[in-house]
Amino acid sequence: MKKFVLKRFLQMALVWILVSMFAFAIIYFAPGDPLYMYMTPGATGHKLTEAELQAMRESLGLTGNVFQQYAAWAQKMMHGNWGISIQTKENVLSLILGKLPCTMGLMGASMVLSLIIAIPLGLIAGTHKNKLSDNIISALTYVGVSMPAFWLGIMLVIIFSMQLQWLPSSGMRSIGVNTTWDLVKHAIMPSIVLSMNNMAVFVRYIRSNTITQMEEEYVLTAVSKGISKKGIMYGQVLKNCMLPVITVVGSRFGTLVTGSFIVESVFNWPGLGTLAMSAINNRDYPVVMGITMFSCTILLLGNFLADILYGFADPRIKIGKE
Repeated sequence: MKKFVLKRFLQMALVWILVSMFAFAIIYFAPGDPLYMYMTPGATGHKLTEAELQAMRESLGLTGNVFQQYAAWAQKMMHGNWGISIQTKENVLSLILGKLPCTMGLMGASMVLSLIIAIPLGLIAGTHKNKLSDNIISALTYVGVSMPAFWLGIMLVIIFSMQLQWLPSSGMRSIGVNTTWDLVKHAIMPSIVLSMNNMAVFVRYIRSNTITQMEEEYVLTAVSKGISKKGIMYGQVLKNCMLPVITVVGSRFGTLVTGSFIVESVFNWPGLGTLAMSAINNRDYPVVMGITMFSCTILLLGNFLADILYGFADPRIKIGKE
């Protein structure tokens, strides 16, 4: 186990460094000057002098060549100093941590919703291979995979907010209302949109695994013992079907983070996605870099956790042994 954990941590560190270099290069070579807003009178009320701009460049680590800037930025980040937002003048790490609960809550709700719907649909499709129910569920999964999140979000807003007026169209809470039910109503449509793609993927995996497991000898043995079909499905087949899904769930954390950028923008959900889009539009490079690396860290930790859980879920797998 120790050998496996050490190996995975080294791999994670290498990937983290490569992503940081690639992301920093994109930001560095992007057109425009991140201090443009300070060159003309604006929020500061006066035009900054060249000396003031140079001092600001040094404080933000924008002096020197690309290698020097990357080394300075990476050293600060490793020590917990993620920089200062050019737009809001706030600490980047504090900004991200402040928005994190909103995004994590939305991600958690969408993941739970995906699994709750995908497990029974995948089992039904797998036990009714090539039948009407299987064909209908398979068609729905293809639609779920290919449907653009922003389009689905707009359609839900038009139907449930503008036409039926059942659900609020944007935000996380209504003004002056601080109830759990109000939060749930605001989260329903974003959770559905964010869960759609993952749900379709999970259904396909569970269906495929169910078909494979139904042909195994232990199923035939259980049938010969008179165990009911429901007992076989939920007592034995489901556990074995979920093993590969554990790994898939970990790998889908990245899609949840990137998907939240679009979903939060459509529904004006006050999370990391909204913060990222605002930072990109305003060329707030420290915030963009911070969110990029934070998203990368979440993805790496999700994959690592999935590997650990997979080993515990299946005793046949010996983690740490070649």
